[in-house]
Amino acid sequence: MLTASQVMPFTVVGLNYKKADAHIRGLFSLDQSSKINLIKAAKAIGLKSLCVISTCNRTEIYAGTPDEKLLMSLLCEYSSGDLALLSKVAYVYSGNRAVDHLFNVGSGLDSQILGDFEIISQLKNSARLSKEHGLVDAHLERLINSVLQASKRIKNLTQLSSGATSVSFAAVQYILANVNEVSSKNILLFGTGKIGRNTCENLVKHTQNQHITLINRTKSLAEKVAGKFNLMVKEYSQLQEVIRDTDVLIVATGAQHPTVNKNILQTERPLLILDLSIPRNVDENVQDLGNIALLHLDDLSQITDDAIEMRQKEVPKAQIIIEEIKQEFYEWCQTRRFVPTLKAFQDKLHQIKAEELNLLSKKGDVLHSTGAELISDQLIQKITNHLAHHLRNSNVQIEDQLQLIQSVFQLNMNSND
Repeated sequence: MLTASQVMPFTVVGLNYKKADAHIRGLFSLDQSSKINLIKAAKAIGLKSLCVISTCNRTEIYAGTPDEKLLMSLLCEYSSGDLALLSKVAYVYSGNRAVDHLFNVGSGLDSQILGDFEIISQLKNSARLSKEHGLVDAHLERLINSVLQASKRIKNLTQLSSGATSVSFAAVQYILANVNEVSSKNILLFGTGKIGRNTCENLVKHTQNQHITLINRTKSLAEKVAGKFNLMVKEYSQLQEVIRDTDVLIVATGAQHPTVNKNILQTERPLLILDLSIPRNVDENVQDLGNIALLHLDDLSQITDDAIEMRQKEVPKAQIIIEEIKQEFYEWCQTRRFVPTLKAFQDKLHQIKAEELNLLSKKGDVLHSTGAELISDQLIQKITNHLAHHLRNSNVQIEDQLQLIQSVFQLNMNSND
């Protein structure tokens, strides 16, 4: 099989939950403006393709370059982490291994909770952002589309995404398992971004609790979420007051620094806090208070249930789908390699056709020009198709064959990409 390195330089540099804890992942997390600045910098130094994702569980750069040090430097420059730390926790993949990794990430096989497909929307948005800045070439676009296709097919044809498919669901599962009479408890959701919205939906669906309150720095965003479920919304300025009467506090804000610490927890009642934020948005000092139980999203990943076991059984099916679509991608890459030569070959045949028809007309031969053009074009297309079929299915080194064709027919390759 054709290797990725034969058709394009492709490298992945990143870190994830497997080797980097939440604090370290927070240091290397990238907000939207940081992503844009990184993309602009990459383009300015001549990179042709680059895509970056940053979620609560991973930050990764995918790029059409073999220069891993360059990618690591870019990540450090636009995050709060440094190169020494990144070198300890990062992974670097290139060629086929990088392609494999991207397929596994996009298909939920590399997620902290197996089968979590939330990453796929991140990948779509990141690819769109890079494309808006002219940093997605044909190979990267085709590769990402192939990953999206694999993800969709796995969702539709396997049970890999059944049961708990997100950290937000796992948080609710934990609450259900550890909070007595949860339907009567006062629950406060602080932060209504994507994770917050998903958590809210799962809370309403599974706890049947009528005492859920939402708070967000931008109140209108909280009201938009609350409106779907008829929930209560409070002002951000009321956070400390609302916490005083809260039994379960879920923090899912996008702040870069802790927004909850022991100084605002003016409550004597037992309080369970679930911090679903990256970076951490709950200061560790809350644990100085004897009535506080703090759980971070890394802790939630330890939750296992029957659904996880069932998903494990679906992994081989997902891998088969990935291999099929990956093979199609490599075949497309193979075709891309000899398209310039085929185009030059076809141009050469058309040149020969024009010269011969011109010669016949000068000799005064009676020949219907339209019919001659049609027959000649059909022959050229058939010959080109035969040559393309041979190149696609040949076991001989493709570069040697392309060079032979170019030499025999004296093809002009300068005008072809």
